[in-house]
Amino acid sequence: MKQQKLKPSRAPVPAVRELSQQYGGHHSGSWVSLLPSSVIPYIQLSRLSPPAGLFLIFFPHFFGVLLSAIRFSHLSSSVEESPSGSSSSSYPAATPSTLSTLAVLFLGSFFFSNAAHAWNDLVDSPLDALVERTKSRPIPRGAISAIGALVFTLSQGIGAALVLWLFLPSGAAGYALVNIAATVYYPWAKRHTNFAQVVLGFCLAWGVVMGMVGMGMEPFVVQFKGWNVPGLGLGLGSPAQDMKGTSGTFGLDIYDMHVHIDIAAMGLFLACVLWTVIYDTIYAHQDVSDDVKLGLKSTAVLFRSWTKPVLWVLLVTMLGLLGLCGAVVGMSWLYFVICLSGCALSLGAMILHVDLKDTASCWWWFRYGFWLAGSSMAGGLGAEYAVRLWL
Repeated sequence: MKQQKLKPSRAPVPAVRELSQQYGGHHSGSWVSLLPSSVIPYIQLSRLSPPAGLFLIFFPHFFGVLLSAIRFSHLSSSVEESPSGSSSSSYPAATPSTLSTLAVLFLGSFFFSNAAHAWNDLVDSPLDALVERTKSRPIPRGAISAIGALVFTLSQGIGAALVLWLFLPSGAAGYALVNIAATVYYPWAKRHTNFAQVVLGFCLAWGVVMGMVGMGMEPFVVQFKGWNVPGLGLGLGSPAQDMKGTSGTFGLDIYDMHVHIDIAAMGLFLACVLWTVIYDTIYAHQDVSDDVKLGLKSTAVLFRSWTKPVLWVLLVTMLGLLGLCGAVVGMSWLYFVICLSGCALSLGAMILHVDLKDTASCWWWFRYGFWLAGSSMAGGLGAEYAVRLWL
């Protein structure tokens, strides 16, 4: 008889991992244990250990800031001198410091992440109590009351609003309201649609818009009969209003409404939406059996055995959008090699190797694959910005 060979594991994941460690109500960082016991449930509520929950919100802001810095460089290089020798451009003479804007947006992301995760758990707490992975989260297990979670959510929201009000351009508030409304709705999305991951993708990818706004650049402007929608074309001194007719933007007229869009920003925004759908669909497979029993919806529930083919299509589309972003701005080969190759390899490995029937595998690839793809996009944009800054 031939000796039967054992099949190797499809993913390099630990053999055993407690479900509660997978954002199920317990923490994975030893640093959390050093905190007072009364504080620990709020760290868990905010998804700060591990900090993927914070960085999945901050990364798109980071991308938006770097794209704006690169975009300013691209636009400035195309400005022609007027006959009198002065610049004919109305672009800002100096953009906000990239590093200081990133610091402000990281602080804002911290508060907004805490508020968003606490709000999500507050709305979902009756359902979380019925799901194996999430029944030990702070609210279902009684470590935080519903009133306590609501007060915490409001306090963190106020913190985010103060950062917005004190440190970002006045017109930024109009853009932020769009994302606030979407984030408030998100916990109910899984009750209404199988595309809750797309709603989440919109919420997170909106960071690209806020990053650009933080740098004083509006990625799109909406006008009705000559007047701008508040916050969507007012008060930023934005180059977007001066780019009409250039190859990097396009305008769309719908009856009395005119929409002017930065193509590179739109490409990056949509790429981030698809990135979120990819990793959050894998994350959602942790709870797919419980979601089916409870009548909840998600792309994981919708696609089931077709999940991987769909994710491959989304990845190819995402890479095309990232390529469009780079091509429109005229980025160098560094961006394409680091960003596109890095995303293709990291997300491709995730889709190829994750075992969607194994919750530990889904968690491992979400936790680490997310960082690799995010770092690839940040690295590509950062390298391009460094080249333009120093050469």
